[in-house]
Amino acid sequence: MEQERLNERETRAWIGFQRMRIEVNEVLARRLARDFGLTEADFVVLLRLSRIPEHRQRARDMATALHWERSRLSRQISRMETRGTVKRAPSEGDARGYDIVMTDAGLAAFDAAWPAWVEGIRHCFADVLSPEQLDALIGITEAIDNHFNAQHRLGGLSGPDEADGTCAEGGMAESAC
Repeated sequence: MEQERLNERETRAWIGFQRMRIEVNEVLARRLARDFGLTEADFVVLLRLSRIPEHRQRARDMATALHWERSRLSRQISRMETRGTVKRAPSEGDARGYDIVMTDAGLAAFDAAWPAWVEGIRHCFADVLSPEQLDALIGITEAIDNHFNAQHRLGGLSGPDEADGTCAEGGMAESAC
C-alpha cells in the first residue's frame, strides 16, 4: 500500500509552522537563559503561577494545563526548588497531592524577565506581522485549538488561558503573554 503524502500546500504550511515555532522559541529561550538564568520551562511555570491568585496551584492541575506528564513537572519543580523560585506545599483537601507555590525569589525572577519576554515576542513575532496577518493567525490558532479540545482533550478546557497560562493582553510563542 502506498503511503499517503501531504500535498505541496500542506507541506509548505506544516514546515513553515514548525520552523517558525522552533526559531521564535529558540530566540526567546536563549534570551531567558543568557539574561535571566531561566530556562523556558522555568519561565512557563512562573508565568502560570503569576496569573493565579496567591501564586499557587495544585501540581496535577498545572501538569494538565501545561500539557506535561506529571513526572516532567515533578523534575522541573525539583530543579526550581533547588534554585529557590518555587516550593512545594501540602494541598488542601488532598493528602496525596501537593501545590506548587511561587516564592518571592520566583516572583522577582519572573518580574525581571517579563519585559524582555514581551519585547522578544514583539520583535520576533507580533511586529513582523501586519494586523491582518495577526487576525488571520488568531483565527487559525482558534480553529486548531477548538479541534484539539473537541477531539483530543479529555473533558475539554474552559479556554486557551487555562491550557497554557497565556493572557489576553499579549501573545507568546508557546505559553506566555
